[in-house]
Formats: sequence, structure tokens, C-alpha cells
Amino acid sequence: MKTMTCRELGGPCELPHRGADANEVIQLQDKHLKDAVAAGDESHASALADMKRRWKRPVSGLGWYRQAKRDFAALPEG
Repeated sequence: MKTMTCRELGGPCELPHRGADANEVIQLQDKHLKDAVAAGDESHASALADMKRRWKRPVSGLGWYRQAKRDFAALPEG
């Protein structure tokens, strides 16, 4: 298991997301952004908009995805 924060994934806060692989932490980040904005936290709105743009344009969003996977892979276990 490895941990990446909301900020490390492009968000504004230090909430940790822990997962067995990069896809798991990316999915946790997506849920966190949606939940935060739905709860009225506007500090996460721009990160949520960025995330939605990546999903709508998967080819151009692939660069962010690949970098997130590399960053995850570089993290120490724990």
C-alpha cells in the first residue's frame, strides 16, 4: 500500500489517499473531489473541473494519468 495526497494529485489539500495501485488512489481522489465540492468546499472546485476535463478528453488527459502512475510507482511502500 502506498499513499498520495490530494495535493500530489492536483488538489488543494493534504488528505491522504491510500491504495494498492495508482488507479485506486486516482479513484479515491476523484471521489474526494466530488464529495468535497458537493459539501460546499469551493477550494476543490478547480481540481474537480480539471478531473472532469481529463475524463472527457482521455487522450489529452493521458499525460496526467501517466505522470500520476509514475509518481505512485516512485513512492516507498508503507
